[in-house]
Amino acid sequence: MQASITRTAELAQFAATFPGSRIPEEVIDRALALLIDLIGSAVRASREVESTPSIIAMVDRMGLAGESVCTVFDLDRRYGPAAAALLNGVFGHSLDFDDTHADSSLHPSAPVVPAALAAAQMTNASGQEMLAAIVIGYEVCCRLGNALDPSAHYARGFHPTATAGVFGACAAAGRLLGLDERQMISAFGVAASQASGSLQFLVNGAWNKRYQVGEAAMKGLVAATLAAEGFKGASDAIDGKHGFLTGYSDGARVELSTVGLGKVWETMRIGMKPYPACRYTHAAVDGLLDLMARENFGAADVQSITIGLHRNGVTLVGEPLTEKCRPCSIVEGQFSMPFAVAVALLRGRFGWDDYDLLGSRETDAICDRVDVVRDPSLEGKAHPFGASLTVFTETKTYQSRIADPSGEPATFPAPEAIAAKFLMLARPVLGDNADHLLRRLRDLPSADDLSCWFETMEKHEAMAS
Repeated sequence: MQASITRTAELAQFAATFPGSRIPEEVIDRALALLIDLIGSAVRASREVESTPSIIAMVDRMGLAGESVCTVFDLDRRYGPAAAALLNGVFGHSLDFDDTHADSSLHPSAPVVPAALAAAQMTNASGQEMLAAIVIGYEVCCRLGNALDPSAHYARGFHPTATAGVFGACAAAGRLLGLDERQMISAFGVAASQASGSLQFLVNGAWNKRYQVGEAAMKGLVAATLAAEGFKGASDAIDGKHGFLTGYSDGARVELSTVGLGKVWETMRIGMKPYPACRYTHAAVDGLLDLMARENFGAADVQSITIGLHRNGVTLVGEPLTEKCRPCSIVEGQFSMPFAVAVALLRGRFGWDDYDLLGSRETDAICDRVDVVRDPSLEGKAHPFGASLTVFTETKTYQSRIADPSGEPATFPAPEAIAAKFLMLARPVLGDNADHLLRRLRDLPSADDLSCWFETMEKHEAMAS
């Protein structure tokens, strides 16, 4: 490889030409597990999330459905590729139950998988081809998230899942559309013009977070399709003078965008969530549930709790504390450390159905006993999602330190646990069809033509209903 090659060109070359046969089997298997996990969330959100009706209505009113060739989980009709990528991306991210790449502090599957699914159906790709493309997308967006420096990116008010995610979606879709290196560079140039995503949703629990991630999936697909049709995009869009890394971060480490490319697989560093809330709440919930089980105390025994987090965690789930103690919407609850503590204390768990606790007197009373502080000892480490925990009861003080939340690569769920989570989310919507869908997803690597594969699945659901 030439020494003068730009980071943009290096990523484009990797995305367009890296042989799928050289992706280790364990990496492909991990991509399949992550895809299954995302679709479970998408199925539930397609029917039970408050923002879903308005997004579907917008797609219909704007005429975005297009030629109906792509599946959306779980709606009873097909959509055009752009709309399908948008909707599956929105639904996949709506529960905040989707996977997380700790180093980059982003959720890679929500933008990448929907773009790949749509592109695969556009091109009649095989299951193996789609899974390889998903891995390529993961590698691109996770490395760009690393290079941005999550703390610096957050400080500028950006949402990395949406901003870096559009490049991952573009890489995955471009791979399936058969882009060569030159076309992939153009596709990245278009993606850079579309990279967006603001943290302003934190102020009022807005639905922007869900939409902007789905939009990243759609815009990545659009960028790749434009390039496939001969559109000329900006060169050096990632590391150029006015490129993505310069424009979106004050602390970018450009070299991290390509370090270990094709040798070190960031896909294997993606973790799976056990709770439907911001990943920065998870370590504290893990620690609290463990203490409750070991020390046999409950909500009535707790006088106060202090949670120490990485500064990014404090920004997202701890400040301003008075507002975090009174979440009124699901989005506000998803980004409230006090609410997560209250759920754990009151229910001894934290699942999607536990958002019924929002606004209850018991919940608010516990939230008022929670303090969230910055713990500098959690910074400067490979993973930012740890927590320190101090629980004060009437008779004793308990302390715990949790380096990583459960579900990270070292504790990645077994296939049985992944299936249980999928069925827990999908069965309330699909009934027994959830089990059929899970079997079809597990068989995806053997699919020769994904358009036919989806048709088979949809016919089964129609007959069952």
